[in-house]
Amino acid sequence: MDGLVKSLSEITGWDVRRKVPSKMLSKDDFRRYVESRMKQDSNKQEIHNEEITLKMFGFVPQDFNLAAETVELVSEQAAAFYDYNKKRLFILESTTEGLEQRVALAHELAHALADQHHPLGKFLNKGSPDDDAETAREAVMEGQATYLAWAAIAQSTKGVDLDKIIEKLSEDTGDSSAFPVFNKEPLYMRESLVFPYDSGLKFQYAIYRKHGRESFDELFAHPPQSTQQIMHPDAYLGEKKPLDPQPPKLEKPVARKFKLLGEGSMGEFDHNVLFRTYLPEKESAEAASHWRGGSYRLYQNKREKYPVLTYVSEWDSENSARRAFEMYRKVMKARWKKMEVDRQLKDEIDGVGDSGRFRLWLNGDVLESIEGLR
Repeated sequence: MDGLVKSLSEITGWDVRRKVPSKMLSKDDFRRYVESRMKQDSNKQEIHNEEITLKMFGFVPQDFNLAAETVELVSEQAAAFYDYNKKRLFILESTTEGLEQRVALAHELAHALADQHHPLGKFLNKGSPDDDAETAREAVMEGQATYLAWAAIAQSTKGVDLDKIIEKLSEDTGDSSAFPVFNKEPLYMRESLVFPYDSGLKFQYAIYRKHGRESFDELFAHPPQSTQQIMHPDAYLGEKKPLDPQPPKLEKPVARKFKLLGEGSMGEFDHNVLFRTYLPEKESAEAASHWRGGSYRLYQNKREKYPVLTYVSEWDSENSARRAFEMYRKVMKARWKKMEVDRQLKDEIDGVGDSGRFRLWLNGDVLESIEGLR
Protein backbone atom coordinates (compact mmCIF):
# COMPACT_ATOMS: atom_id res chain seq x y z
CA MET A 1 0.00 0.00 0.00
CA ASP A 2 2.79 2.45 0.84
CA GLY A 3 4.43 1.84 -2.53
CA LEU A 4 1.14 2.39 -4.39
CA VAL A 5 0.41 5.59 -2.49
CA LYS A 6 3.90 6.87 -3.32
CA SER A 7 3.34 6.14 -7.03
CA LEU A 8 -0.05 7.83 -6.98
CA SER A 9 1.46 10.90 -5.31
CA GLU A 10 4.17 11.13 -7.96
CA ILE A 11 1.66 10.79 -10.82
CA THR A 12 -0.83 13.34 -9.50
CA GLY A 13 1.47 15.77 -7.70
CA TRP A 14 -0.69 15.39 -4.58
CA ASP A 15 1.29 15.12 -1.35
CA VAL A 16 0.30 12.41 1.14
CA ARG A 17 -1.14 14.26 4.12
CA ARG A 18 -2.05 11.26 6.26
CA LYS A 19 -1.70 7.51 6.20
CA VAL A 20 -4.83 5.66 5.09
CA PRO A 21 -6.05 3.12 7.67
CA SER A 22 -7.22 -0.16 6.18
CA LYS A 23 -9.10 -3.24 7.24
CA MET A 24 -9.83 -6.67 5.78
CA LEU A 25 -13.53 -7.44 5.50
CA SER A 26 -15.39 -10.67 4.83
CA LYS A 27 -18.10 -10.84 2.17
CA ASP A 28 -20.72 -11.32 4.89
CA ASP A 29 -19.51 -8.29 6.84
CA PHE A 30 -19.53 -6.19 3.67
CA ARG A 31 -23.07 -7.29 2.85
CA ARG A 32 -24.21 -6.30 6.35
CA TYR A 33 -22.50 -2.93 5.87
CA VAL A 34 -24.39 -2.31 2.61
CA GLU A 35 -27.69 -3.46 4.14
CA SER A 36 -27.25 -1.10 7.09
CA ARG A 37 -26.69 1.82 4.69
CA MET A 38 -29.89 0.91 2.85
CA LYS A 39 -31.88 0.84 6.10
CA GLN A 40 -30.82 4.29 7.28
CA ASP A 41 -33.82 6.60 7.50
CA SER A 42 -32.06 9.19 5.35
CA ASN A 43 -31.72 6.65 2.55
CA LYS A 44 -35.01 4.70 2.77
CA GLN A 45 -37.31 7.43 1.44
CA GLU A 46 -34.79 8.44 -1.21
CA ILE A 47 -34.51 4.84 -2.45
CA HIS A 48 -38.30 4.42 -2.39
CA ASN A 49 -38.78 7.57 -4.49
CA GLU A 50 -36.08 6.52 -6.94
CA GLU A 51 -37.69 3.08 -7.33
CA ILE A 52 -41.05 4.64 -8.21
CA THR A 53 -39.37 6.99 -10.70
CA LEU A 54 -37.54 4.12 -12.41
CA LYS A 55 -40.80 2.18 -12.70
CA MET A 56 -42.74 5.16 -14.06
CA PHE A 57 -40.16 5.76 -16.81
CA GLY A 58 -39.88 2.04 -17.54
CA PHE A 59 -36.26 1.55 -16.57
CA VAL A 60 -37.17 -1.42 -14.33
CA PRO A 61 -40.18 -3.77 -14.12
CA GLN A 62 -43.06 -3.10 -11.71
CA ASP A 63 -42.04 -5.91 -9.31
CA PHE A 64 -38.47 -4.61 -9.00
CA ASN A 65 -37.12 -4.07 -5.47
CA LEU A 66 -34.39 -1.43 -5.78
CA ALA A 67 -32.98 -1.74 -2.25
CA ALA A 68 -32.74 -5.54 -2.32
CA GLU A 69 -31.29 -5.64 -5.84
CA THR A 70 -28.73 -2.97 -5.01
CA VAL A 71 -27.51 -4.99 -2.03
CA GLU A 72 -27.20 -8.12 -4.21
CA LEU A 73 -25.44 -6.27 -7.02
CA VAL A 74 -22.95 -4.33 -4.91
CA SER A 75 -22.17 -7.38 -2.73
CA GLU A 76 -21.32 -9.40 -5.83
CA GLN A 77 -19.17 -6.75 -7.49
CA ALA A 78 -17.05 -5.24 -4.72
CA ALA A 79 -13.37 -6.07 -4.31
CA ALA A 80 -12.41 -3.12 -2.08
CA PHE A 81 -13.88 0.25 -1.20
CA TYR A 82 -12.92 3.55 0.40
CA ASP A 83 -15.38 5.03 2.89
CA TYR A 84 -14.95 8.80 2.57
CA ASN A 85 -17.01 9.39 5.72
CA LYS A 86 -14.82 7.17 7.90
CA LYS A 87 -11.64 7.94 5.89
CA ARG A 88 -10.86 4.23 5.84
CA LEU A 89 -10.10 1.68 3.14
CA PHE A 90 -11.70 -1.78 3.27
CA ILE A 91 -10.38 -4.79 1.36
CA LEU A 92 -12.61 -7.80 0.88
CA GLU A 93 -10.99 -11.09 1.86
CA SER A 94 -12.47 -12.72 -1.24
CA THR A 95 -10.46 -10.50 -3.60
CA THR A 96 -7.98 -12.64 -5.52
CA GLU A 97 -4.37 -11.96 -4.56
CA GLY A 98 -2.05 -10.72 -7.29
CA LEU A 99 -2.93 -8.23 -10.01
CA GLU A 100 -6.66 -8.06 -9.15
CA GLN A 101 -5.90 -7.11 -5.56
CA ARG A 102 -3.21 -4.59 -6.56
CA VAL A 103 -5.53 -2.85 -9.04
CA ALA A 104 -8.38 -2.78 -6.50
CA LEU A 105 -6.06 -1.36 -3.84
CA ALA A 106 -4.60 1.23 -6.19
CA HIS A 107 -8.09 2.33 -7.25
CA GLU A 108 -9.31 2.84 -3.67
CA LEU A 109 -6.05 4.46 -2.59
CA ALA A 110 -6.48 6.90 -5.48
CA HIS A 111 -9.85 7.81 -3.92
CA ALA A 112 -8.22 8.18 -0.51
CA LEU A 113 -5.48 10.46 -1.85
CA ALA A 114 -7.97 12.55 -3.84
CA ASP A 115 -10.10 12.88 -0.69
CA GLN A 116 -7.17 14.51 1.12
CA HIS A 117 -7.14 17.31 -1.47
CA HIS A 118 -10.72 17.43 -2.74
CA PRO A 119 -13.16 16.09 -0.09
CA LEU A 120 -15.16 13.46 -1.97
CA GLY A 121 -18.33 13.63 0.11
CA LYS A 122 -18.67 17.36 -0.50
CA PHE A 123 -17.77 16.96 -4.17
CA LEU A 124 -20.25 14.18 -4.87
CA ASN A 125 -23.24 15.22 -2.79
CA LYS A 126 -24.12 18.53 -4.37
CA GLY A 127 -27.72 19.11 -5.43
CA SER A 128 -30.34 16.43 -6.00
CA PRO A 129 -29.31 12.76 -5.68
CA ASP A 130 -31.10 12.17 -9.00
CA ASP A 131 -29.15 14.91 -10.73
CA ASP A 132 -27.46 14.08 -14.05
CA ALA A 133 -24.57 16.28 -12.92
CA GLU A 134 -24.03 14.02 -9.89
CA THR A 135 -23.67 11.03 -12.20
CA ALA A 136 -21.09 13.05 -14.12
CA ARG A 137 -19.19 13.86 -10.90
CA GLU A 138 -19.26 10.20 -9.92
CA ALA A 139 -17.75 9.42 -13.33
CA VAL A 140 -14.96 11.91 -12.56
CA MET A 141 -14.22 10.15 -9.26
CA GLU A 142 -14.35 6.60 -10.59
CA GLY A 143 -12.85 7.31 -13.99
CA GLN A 144 -9.94 9.16 -12.45
CA ALA A 145 -9.32 6.42 -9.86
CA THR A 146 -9.45 3.76 -12.61
CA TYR A 147 -6.94 5.69 -14.70
CA LEU A 148 -4.62 6.32 -11.75
CA ALA A 149 -4.78 2.69 -10.61
CA TRP A 150 -3.45 1.47 -13.94
CA ALA A 151 -0.97 4.34 -14.14
CA ALA A 152 0.44 3.29 -10.75
CA ILE A 153 0.60 -0.36 -11.82
CA ALA A 154 2.31 0.58 -15.10
CA GLN A 155 4.84 2.77 -13.26
CA SER A 156 5.96 -0.16 -11.11
CA THR A 157 5.93 -2.78 -13.89
CA LYS A 158 8.64 -2.83 -16.54
CA GLY A 159 7.57 -3.07 -20.18
CA VAL A 160 3.98 -2.02 -19.54
CA ASP A 161 2.55 0.62 -21.90
CA LEU A 162 -0.15 2.61 -20.10
CA ASP A 163 -1.65 3.95 -23.35
CA LYS A 164 -2.15 0.41 -24.65
CA ILE A 165 -3.73 -0.67 -21.35
CA ILE A 166 -6.19 2.25 -21.45
CA GLU A 167 -6.98 1.56 -25.09
CA LYS A 168 -7.66 -2.11 -24.34
CA LEU A 169 -9.80 -1.26 -21.29
CA SER A 170 -11.79 1.24 -23.37
CA GLU A 171 -12.54 -1.36 -26.05
CA ASP A 172 -12.98 -4.45 -23.86
CA THR A 173 -16.55 -5.08 -22.69
CA GLY A 174 -15.24 -7.73 -20.29
CA ASP A 175 -16.45 -11.20 -19.37
CA SER A 176 -19.40 -10.93 -17.00
CA SER A 177 -20.11 -14.67 -16.81
CA ALA A 178 -18.72 -14.77 -13.26
CA PHE A 179 -21.37 -12.26 -12.13
CA PRO A 180 -24.83 -13.89 -12.34
CA VAL A 181 -26.55 -11.09 -10.36
CA PHE A 182 -25.16 -8.45 -12.72
CA ASN A 183 -26.23 -10.43 -15.80
CA LYS A 184 -29.87 -10.69 -14.73
CA GLU A 185 -30.30 -7.02 -13.82
CA PRO A 186 -32.25 -4.60 -16.06
CA LEU A 187 -30.12 -2.65 -18.52
CA TYR A 188 -30.39 0.54 -16.45
CA MET A 189 -28.91 -1.12 -13.35
CA ARG A 190 -26.04 -2.65 -15.31
CA GLU A 191 -25.24 0.54 -17.19
CA SER A 192 -25.49 2.70 -14.06
CA LEU A 193 -22.93 0.47 -12.37
CA VAL A 194 -20.32 0.45 -15.15
CA PHE A 195 -20.82 3.96 -16.62
CA PRO A 196 -18.77 5.87 -13.98
CA TYR A 197 -15.85 3.47 -14.46
CA ASP A 198 -15.87 2.82 -18.20
CA SER A 199 -17.06 6.15 -19.59
CA GLY A 200 -15.33 7.95 -16.74
CA LEU A 201 -12.01 6.32 -17.69
CA LYS A 202 -12.33 7.36 -21.34
CA PHE A 203 -13.24 10.88 -20.25
CA GLN A 204 -10.30 11.18 -17.83
CA TYR A 205 -7.90 9.85 -20.46
CA ALA A 206 -9.14 12.38 -23.02
CA ILE A 207 -8.78 15.30 -20.61
CA TYR A 208 -5.37 14.07 -19.41
CA ARG A 209 -4.09 13.97 -22.99
CA LYS A 210 -5.19 17.59 -23.37
CA HIS A 211 -4.10 19.04 -20.02
CA GLY A 212 -1.71 16.49 -18.50
CA ARG A 213 -1.27 16.29 -14.73
CA GLU A 214 -3.28 19.50 -14.20
CA SER A 215 -6.39 17.57 -15.25
CA PHE A 216 -6.56 15.75 -11.90
CA ASP A 217 -7.19 18.99 -10.00
CA GLU A 218 -9.06 20.67 -12.84
CA LEU A 219 -11.83 18.07 -12.95
CA PHE A 220 -12.52 18.53 -9.24
CA ALA A 221 -12.35 22.33 -9.42
CA HIS A 222 -14.48 22.54 -12.59
CA PRO A 223 -16.39 19.27 -12.87
CA PRO A 224 -18.49 18.33 -15.90
CA GLN A 225 -22.09 19.45 -15.64
CA SER A 226 -23.73 16.56 -17.49
CA THR A 227 -23.26 12.95 -18.54
CA GLN A 228 -23.19 14.31 -22.09
CA GLN A 229 -19.87 15.96 -21.27
CA ILE A 230 -18.58 12.62 -19.93
CA MET A 231 -19.74 10.72 -23.03
CA HIS A 232 -18.38 13.42 -25.36
CA PRO A 233 -15.23 14.98 -23.85
CA ASP A 234 -15.19 17.65 -26.57
CA ALA A 235 -18.46 18.94 -25.08
CA TYR A 236 -16.62 19.46 -21.76
CA LEU A 237 -13.59 21.03 -23.40
CA GLY A 238 -15.89 23.26 -25.46
CA GLU A 239 -17.89 24.17 -22.32
CA LYS A 240 -21.17 22.94 -23.82
CA LYS A 241 -23.47 23.47 -20.86
CA PRO A 242 -26.77 21.63 -20.47
CA LEU A 243 -30.05 23.49 -20.64
CA ASP A 244 -32.46 23.39 -17.70
CA PRO A 245 -36.04 23.06 -18.97
CA GLN A 246 -38.75 22.81 -16.31
CA PRO A 247 -41.32 19.98 -16.33
CA PRO A 248 -44.97 20.89 -16.95
CA LYS A 249 -46.91 21.86 -13.84
CA LEU A 250 -50.03 20.16 -12.60
CA GLU A 251 -53.03 22.44 -13.04
CA LYS A 252 -54.08 24.26 -9.86
CA PRO A 253 -57.34 22.40 -9.05
CA VAL A 254 -55.51 19.09 -9.45
CA ALA A 255 -52.19 20.19 -7.92
CA ARG A 256 -53.72 20.59 -4.44
CA LYS A 257 -54.34 16.84 -4.29
CA PHE A 258 -50.66 15.98 -4.72
CA LYS A 259 -47.37 16.34 -2.86
CA LEU A 260 -43.94 16.44 -4.46
CA LEU A 261 -41.96 13.25 -3.79
CA GLY A 262 -38.85 14.05 -5.76
CA GLU A 263 -37.34 15.73 -8.78
CA GLY A 264 -34.21 15.42 -10.84
CA SER A 265 -32.67 15.71 -14.26
CA MET A 266 -32.78 13.35 -17.23
CA GLY A 267 -29.45 13.43 -19.06
CA GLU A 268 -28.12 11.97 -22.27
CA PHE A 269 -27.09 8.84 -20.37
CA ASP A 270 -30.66 8.34 -19.08
CA HIS A 271 -32.23 8.81 -22.51
CA ASN A 272 -29.61 6.58 -24.11
CA VAL A 273 -30.41 3.73 -21.71
CA LEU A 274 -34.18 4.31 -21.76
CA PHE A 275 -34.34 4.15 -25.55
CA ARG A 276 -31.96 1.16 -25.70
CA THR A 277 -34.09 -0.75 -23.19
CA TYR A 278 -36.89 -0.98 -25.76
CA LEU A 279 -35.43 0.07 -29.14
CA PRO A 280 -32.39 -0.70 -31.35
CA GLU A 281 -29.07 0.28 -29.75
CA LYS A 282 -27.46 2.26 -32.57
CA GLU A 283 -30.61 4.27 -33.29
CA SER A 284 -31.11 4.94 -29.58
CA ALA A 285 -27.56 6.15 -28.92
CA GLU A 286 -27.60 8.45 -31.96
CA ALA A 287 -30.96 9.96 -31.02
CA ALA A 288 -29.94 10.53 -27.38
CA SER A 289 -26.76 12.35 -28.45
CA HIS A 290 -28.92 15.30 -29.60
CA TRP A 291 -30.10 15.90 -26.01
CA ARG A 292 -29.67 19.44 -24.63
CA GLY A 293 -31.48 19.23 -21.29
CA GLY A 294 -34.15 17.35 -19.38
CA SER A 295 -35.84 16.99 -16.02
CA TYR A 296 -38.78 15.42 -14.19
CA ARG A 297 -40.92 15.75 -11.09
CA LEU A 298 -42.54 12.87 -9.23
CA TYR A 299 -45.77 13.54 -7.34
CA GLN A 300 -47.95 11.40 -5.10
CA ASN A 301 -51.70 11.71 -4.58
CA LYS A 302 -52.17 12.66 -0.91
CA ARG A 303 -55.21 10.47 -0.45
CA GLU A 304 -54.86 7.48 -2.78
CA LYS A 305 -51.02 7.43 -2.83
CA TYR A 306 -50.64 6.80 -6.57
CA PRO A 307 -47.73 8.51 -8.41
CA VAL A 308 -47.79 11.04 -11.22
CA LEU A 309 -44.74 11.84 -13.35
CA THR A 310 -44.14 15.07 -15.26
CA TYR A 311 -41.23 15.15 -17.70
CA VAL A 312 -39.56 17.52 -20.15
CA SER A 313 -36.59 17.29 -22.50
CA GLU A 314 -35.06 19.83 -24.87
CA TRP A 315 -33.21 18.85 -28.06
CA ASP A 316 -30.75 20.50 -30.43
CA SER A 317 -33.28 20.86 -33.26
CA GLU A 318 -36.95 20.39 -34.02
CA ASN A 319 -36.08 17.32 -36.09
CA SER A 320 -34.21 15.64 -33.23
CA ALA A 321 -37.06 16.54 -30.86
CA ARG A 322 -39.57 14.93 -33.22
CA ARG A 323 -37.45 11.80 -33.34
CA ALA A 324 -37.33 11.76 -29.51
CA PHE A 325 -41.13 12.21 -29.49
CA GLU A 326 -41.58 9.15 -31.71
CA MET A 327 -39.11 7.08 -29.71
CA TYR A 328 -40.63 8.05 -26.36
CA ARG A 329 -44.07 7.08 -27.69
CA LYS A 330 -42.69 3.66 -28.68
CA VAL A 331 -41.15 3.31 -25.21
CA MET A 332 -44.54 4.02 -23.63
CA LYS A 333 -46.21 1.37 -25.74
CA ALA A 334 -43.47 -1.20 -25.07
CA ARG A 335 -43.31 -0.74 -21.29
CA TRP A 336 -47.09 -1.00 -20.71
CA LYS A 337 -49.32 -4.03 -21.00
CA LYS A 338 -52.01 -1.77 -22.47
CA MET A 339 -51.97 1.60 -24.18
CA GLU A 340 -55.33 2.98 -25.24
CA VAL A 341 -54.99 6.07 -27.42
CA ASP A 342 -57.87 8.55 -27.22
CA ARG A 343 -56.36 11.18 -29.50
CA GLN A 344 -53.31 11.20 -31.78
CA LEU A 345 -52.14 14.30 -33.62
CA LYS A 346 -48.88 15.18 -35.33
CA ASP A 347 -47.44 16.78 -32.18
CA GLU A 348 -49.53 15.18 -29.43
CA ILE A 349 -50.85 11.87 -28.20
CA ASP A 350 -53.00 11.17 -25.15
CA GLY A 351 -54.86 8.25 -23.68
CA VAL A 352 -54.63 5.67 -20.89
CA GLY A 353 -51.69 3.43 -19.94
CA ASP A 354 -50.96 1.05 -17.07
CA SER A 355 -50.25 3.90 -14.63
CA GLY A 356 -53.26 6.04 -15.59
CA ARG A 357 -53.90 8.82 -18.08
CA PHE A 358 -51.02 10.16 -20.14
CA ARG A 359 -50.38 13.07 -22.45
CA LEU A 360 -47.22 13.40 -24.57
CA TRP A 361 -46.70 16.50 -26.68
CA LEU A 362 -44.13 18.31 -28.75
CA ASN A 363 -43.56 22.06 -28.87
CA GLY A 364 -40.78 22.91 -31.31
CA ASP A 365 -37.58 21.42 -29.86
CA VAL A 366 -39.19 20.62 -26.48
CA LEU A 367 -40.83 17.32 -25.54
CA GLU A 368 -43.17 17.13 -22.53
CA SER A 369 -45.38 14.58 -20.83
CA ILE A 370 -47.66 14.02 -17.84
CA GLU A 371 -48.35 10.42 -16.83
CA GLY A 372 -50.40 8.79 -14.09
CA LEU A 373 -53.39 11.09 -13.52
CA ARG A 374 -56.67 9.34 -12.65
